[in-house]
Amino acid sequence: MENSLTDVKSRALSLRAAVLVCIVVLAAAAGASAVRLAPHDWPTSLRTASLWPSDLLVGRGSSGPAGFADIVEAVKPAVIGVQTKRSESLDEQGGSSVDRFLREFGAPLAPDTPGGRHRPRMVTTQGSGFFISADGYAVTNNHVIEGSQTAQIQTDDQKTYSAKVVGSDPISDLALLKVEGRSDFAFVRLAEDMPRVGDWVLAVGNPFGLGGTVTAGIVSARERTIGGISSESLLQIDAPINKGDSGGPTFDLNGKVIGVNMMIFSPSGGSIGIAFAIPAATVRAVIPQLKDKGSVSRGWLGVQIQPVTQEIADVLGLKQAQGALVADTVADGPAAKAGIMSGDIISSVQGTPIKDAAALSKAIAGTVPGTSVKLGMLREGKKSSIDVALGELPLPTQTPAAGPQGSQEPETMGRGDTADLGLKLAPAGSIAGAGEQGVIVTDIEPGGLWAERGFELGDVILEVGGKSVKTPNEIESALGEARSAGKQTVLLRLRSGEAMRFVTVPVG
Repeated sequence: MENSLTDVKSRALSLRAAVLVCIVVLAAAAGASAVRLAPHDWPTSLRTASLWPSDLLVGRGSSGPAGFADIVEAVKPAVIGVQTKRSESLDEQGGSSVDRFLREFGAPLAPDTPGGRHRPRMVTTQGSGFFISADGYAVTNNHVIEGSQTAQIQTDDQKTYSAKVVGSDPISDLALLKVEGRSDFAFVRLAEDMPRVGDWVLAVGNPFGLGGTVTAGIVSARERTIGGISSESLLQIDAPINKGDSGGPTFDLNGKVIGVNMMIFSPSGGSIGIAFAIPAATVRAVIPQLKDKGSVSRGWLGVQIQPVTQEIADVLGLKQAQGALVADTVADGPAAKAGIMSGDIISSVQGTPIKDAAALSKAIAGTVPGTSVKLGMLREGKKSSIDVALGELPLPTQTPAAGPQGSQEPETMGRGDTADLGLKLAPAGSIAGAGEQGVIVTDIEPGGLWAERGFELGDVILEVGGKSVKTPNEIESALGEARSAGKQTVLLRLRSGEAMRFVTVPVG
């Protein structure tokens, strides 16, 4: 690294305060975990003997060691720094706030120059990783090496090597590197068991490009799914990780990798004890596919789904709030071809009950594309089943949603014989870019009956109680019918940008 340590610290301290430091990997409705493989299915290089003597390790159930020095001494030689260089375009230099903070979490070392945001520039990113085999295979985050075919790695003994990017997976945010020319690298193994909440963990990484740094903490939570950012079930830990620690390993007290550091939540850009790691089970499933073909195949149903909340269950007359509610289907996708419709609830896959939307995503993504699966369904309270031939999950793309370009004077909802719902509405066809179907929200008045139901400006109400609406008057009419039928709550179907969702609202 050509820059001095002082320069790195100075640039790191100058990064602006972040409300969120994390990665964006997949639209929440389409994401899923990787295909599960048994230990004997993954490469022999990942099943070789560990590099540390067993008498140094503390087993599960122990109250913990007086210190971690023996464990650190055993595992630290396998942890590496990962550095990449890529040309950054004007759009990338701007981008969303999340994208910019992601690049900060990867610790870009190239300084901004006056006017630099208006022309392409070369950006250097600094992250972490770890060897999983003696012959030079190493794991890191996809967002550390994204856009690069090669990377420079630095080992714990300060030696530098060139590494090839063998494969990467933006959904799990994992990447596989390969260093040629040696077969005696220190390496570590993946844990086979999920850690418990409260277990000790050690995080080793390359914060701010400083080299191997060790922090300790505990597992704070398991199976965290962060909507809109990651569809994977993540481990939450409180061991401090900072910019440049992305892709580094988190170890248990047996010296095995229980997770790969992925992102943090922070108002300042530095660690506040809320960090997330990709579980070892996901790594074990993804890495063999990256080694074999450079990418990961996942099953795809072609639906937008959401959880069945208790309120939704009550409106639909369900006994239990479980299953996945279909908000929309992809045109010509597997679900649409099989006859699945918005409003259907998927309750099981191959006879296994589905607890929620996340469980459905994992079950489908963990199935080989092309497989025919039997789905248990609820439609208008009636049970049925349907066979669907799964497609292959496409890689996530970012498509800007068309926003309102202008409007006529909006109609205010809730005047007359209904309570004030607190929304100003207009036919979607009267707003440029809003489409021809439904009624668009043009303003939200605080204190209204629906104001706290999650509506956003530009949302388009498509259905009320299962009936399509095109004008605010049709919404009031549908609400009146629901009220006359003795209903206290009604289900609305909305389009928010490119996403569909259902919302329960009080009738008033």
